[in-house]
Amino acid sequence: MPVLPGAEPYRHEGGEVGVLLCHGFTGSPQSLRPWAEYLAERGLSVSLPLLPGHGTRWQDMQLTGWQDWYAEVDRALRELLRRCRQVFVLGLSMGGTLALRLAAKHGPAVAGIVVVNPAMKTHGLSAHALPVVRHLVPSAKGLTNDIAKEGAEELGYDRVPLHAAYSLRKFFALVEAALPQVTQPLLLLRSPRDHVVPPADSARILARVSSRDVREVLLEQSYHVATLDHDAERIFEESLSFIGRLAPIAGQKGSTSGG
Repeated sequence: MPVLPGAEPYRHEGGEVGVLLCHGFTGSPQSLRPWAEYLAERGLSVSLPLLPGHGTRWQDMQLTGWQDWYAEVDRALRELLRRCRQVFVLGLSMGGTLALRLAAKHGPAVAGIVVVNPAMKTHGLSAHALPVVRHLVPSAKGLTNDIAKEGAEELGYDRVPLHAAYSLRKFFALVEAALPQVTQPLLLLRSPRDHVVPPADSARILARVSSRDVREVLLEQSYHVATLDHDAERIFEESLSFIGRLAPIAGQKGSTSGG
């Protein structure tokens, strides 16, 4: 299936500081593209991959699971590590969960983590019934477009494939168990008015990571997809400040690729 216009992956060859951005469940790189371009314009090397099963149609996602999504961000991280001196991992929603898994698995190779409205538990979708329901019903109503800003649209699926949702549930449990292995500096930004992920998920992460350099920022004007919402610029600025504090940012600019 062809990739939906706007859902393409994004790369930018910048300086010796690299940034990997991970999009969310049923979403696409479109939700993080402005963030990626902001960092690229400031001289960072940027990788924003498209997760398998995403960016086409929800039926394609039925054939994928957390192992596929994680393998893609792991590959992108290793590629950045080969050409950058320091690499940071950033993520929205499930992308934040992927970032935490990368941090736990790669240790000091990941210089720091920035997560926006990170997810740590399956909510709704009759979560406890998923093991059975996924064999009876292929999909449920979608989770996209929780945005306060008028006119802003998230490019994602309007249906949640339940086989994939069941895999996501297992992934959350795996990552939560590994949170004590996360030791990197952590910037967590969350929206108090998030209609997809409750505050308890962020609280669970903050309580269980071993990171000592931790900062939490509230995004008062935004809903779940805060990277496209009223607080987007604040997210971009806070993340750049976080990276700049931990890494010598090279100001050189490189080439951009949308594919």
